[in-house]
Amino acid sequence: MHLAGAVDQGDGTVRPDNIPWFVRGIACGDMVAAEPDEEGVRWAGEVVRRSENCTIRLIVFRNSGSGAARQSVINAFHTLGVCGEGMERFGVVALDVPPTADLTEVQRLLNHGVAKEWLAHQDPGQDPA
Repeated sequence: MHLAGAVDQGDGTVRPDNIPWFVRGIACGDMVAAEPDEEGVRWAGEVVRRSENCTIRLIVFRNSGSGAARQSVINAFHTLGVCGEGMERFGVVALDVPPTADLTEVQRLLNHGVAKEWLAHQDPGQDPA
């Protein structure tokens, strides 16, 4: 998969410098083998070294995934030490969960959002398709 927004480490690897929206199995801070094509576009290979971060992708249903709804989700997780970004086009939020975050509370908040039908999420433990 294409890996945009990554910092070239100069040794055939890159490190994502933002939350990886579309490349599953990769989190912020991971070191990923990358091979440029003939146009210089880097394509993600295997993870060479994992960070301790986790990426969780959410679909926001509350208020049809409005900007305010996405921002409220980001704000709620931010209080738990989690960074997030929203994408208007798809009504989604991607979260970067560092190991220092309160993981019990992150899971509780995810479960609460799902139970209220405000959001759905990809389980970070799911095997990427």
